[in-house]
Amino acid sequence: QVQLVESGGGLVQAGGSLRLSCAASGRTFSSYAMGWFRQAPGKERELVAAISWGGGRIYYADSVKGRFAISRDNANMTVYLQMNILKPEDTAVFYCAAHPTFFSGTITPRYWGQGTQVTVSS
Repeated sequence: QVQLVESGGGLVQAGGSLRLSCAASGRTFSSYAMGWFRQAPGKERELVAAISWGGGRIYYADSVKGRFAISRDNANMTVYLQMNILKPEDTAVFYCAAHPTFFSGTITPRYWGQGTQVTVSS
């Protein structure tokens, strides 16, 4: 069992930065792939970024490549999403997710956080 709690969301102006954190509990965190999804009002949920248990595999959606960076700290059981050059279209609820295997869009992760709102003003 893995429990996930996101933090770091908020309101930021276009061009600004935010760092999301996802704190996990559970003995097997380091063996899980982790990722961030987002869902904007009226839109489907989208996988933004994912990272394998050891950090050797990383996925980014085309819409965030070069602006977002995912990382993880297994010792502190935390995964991060550094978001730079934010755009109004990045506005969404961001969800942390965990799955026993790496995922890049076709797998629905097993565990989910409650979400954190990110709002980018123009």
